[in-house]
Amino acid sequence: MTDDDLAAHARALISENAYLTLSTTDADGAPWTCPVYFAPEDDHTFVWVSESGARHSRNLAARPRVSLVVFDSTVAPYHGRAVYAVGEARELSGEALDRALASYPRGDGDGASEVTLEDVSGASPYRMYAMVAAERWVLCPRDPGQPCDLHGEARDHRVQL
Repeated sequence: MTDDDLAAHARALISENAYLTLSTTDADGAPWTCPVYFAPEDDHTFVWVSESGARHSRNLAARPRVSLVVFDSTVAPYHGRAVYAVGEARELSGEALDRALASYPRGDGDGASEVTLEDVSGASPYRMYAMVAAERWVLCPRDPGQPCDLHGEARDHRVQL
């Protein structure tokens, strides 16, 4: 497995999984995690819609440094497949909002309704958010107890992309 293979593996996980787990912190530093339906805008940008009054939305408005994980919950135990990222999240407006609306919801949709500018602005309680990943990692894919092809390690480990 090459670095390009790991990047392709990460892109596949992101495209095949509709939810990410977002982690924010409150004013006291207490963590808060929640699942959000998301769409990738590109390899580094994850977009979602949430109520502006939701705990995670309030947290990221005050403390934009967040982390997330996209993982495949359908694999057998000990076959973990995940992408991890840390970066800055923010409520979108202007051209950034227009770009995000073009990629959200996902092309496959799978029942997600269209989101319009009116749905995420003005008097609506909903807003569109994005996290731009400053750093990303992927859990090396391998069978349990077997070394990964790229690193020769027979343990779970993340590789920076």
